Amino acid sequence: MPTITKKPPLLLSAESRKNLEKVAGSKIAPEREVQRAKILLAYNKENNITTVSKQIGISRDTVYKWVEKALALGISEGTRDTYHRPRESVISVEAKNDVINLACQKPKDLGYAAELWSLEALAKHIRKTTRFSSLNKIVKSTVHSILKENELQPHKLTYYLEKRDPEFEKKMNEVLMVYREVNLIGEGKLLSSVVTVSVDEKPGVQAIQNTAADLPMVAKKYARIARDYEYKRLGTVSILAALDLHDGHVICHVEDRHRSTEFVKLLQALDDYYAKENKIRVLLDNHTAHISKETMAYLKTKPNRFIYVHTPKHGSWLNLVETLFSKMSRSFLKHLRVNSIEELKERILKGVSEINENPVVHKWGKFEELGFVDHK
Repeated sequence: MPTITKKPPLLLSAESRKNLEKVAGSKIAPEREVQRAKILLAYNKENNITTVSKQIGISRDTVYKWVEKALALGISEGTRDTYHRPRESVISVEAKNDVINLACQKPKDLGYAAELWSLEALAKHIRKTTRFSSLNKIVKSTVHSILKENELQPHKLTYYLEKRDPEFEKKMNEVLMVYREVNLIGEGKLLSSVVTVSVDEKPGVQAIQNTAADLPMVAKKYARIARDYEYKRLGTVSILAALDLHDGHVICHVEDRHRSTEFVKLLQALDDYYAKENKIRVLLDNHTAHISKETMAYLKTKPNRFIYVHTPKHGSWLNLVETLFSKMSRSFLKHLRVNSIEELKERILKGVSEINENPVVHKWGKFEELGFVDHK
């Protein structure tokens, strides 16, 4: 039989018990607070340190600590951490600067295979090479703290796109001027016989076939469709699309290849769709198929019909048709499985048909963020 502790019992008011029970049963409170509440509730019931220790699965010393604190200071203060003044850092400013300097170098430049640092690898390298005694036993948590103070993340990578077109700003403003004009036409503030379409290609759309049937959902049993991990690649297709910036209508071809021949077919479809009195302004990127000999030969047969507006090099993100492709990827192309290339083509065209049933006008609205100034 356990020895009865000589410590006095812990008396709890109804309110204190209710608060402790709430914390002890919480799934969002910090684990340390949950543990302390359980200790005090168990001690109030058992009044025995050993029994409480075994019941909760913690050391007797921990039970003693929080029971004594609650007996001395009361339940509210007795479950809180004691305030303590943090010790001053023993790592000097110069030593921290060394850590920062190493973090700003690539590990491959220091003889390692890795492209980026992990915190553990950086800490290990510092321990091997440091000239400061305070860094001889540095661990990754300390490295993390130093880097966090200086807002550095050498274990992460951010991509950017270099502007390689010397006329980038000029071409960007031309594109934005087109968008501003389209907006004015839509608002009834400008009359124009020019229709504007945003054109691009989405190559490499994969036809993927299941190797086993999908398993259906079952209410209260299987919340999701189950799919076998294995699959078979059947090939790829390219989506060539033209987005009407006035009414959101989409003209789309799905082709096996993406060449001048396929692009000319899309231009022909645009020519057939729009009235002959309209000029067709085509916003597009700098792909070779758009200005090839075959394409130029076709355009010569349609004088005064098409107007090209090119996005800058490495500036295809300025093309609004990219928002259409994003919509496709997030809707009917997502998780798509087919049994043939032909089925993939049919499903894509069906998806475009559904978009055209309820077309959405795509607008460019963030002119000022790119520094665009409309000189009227």
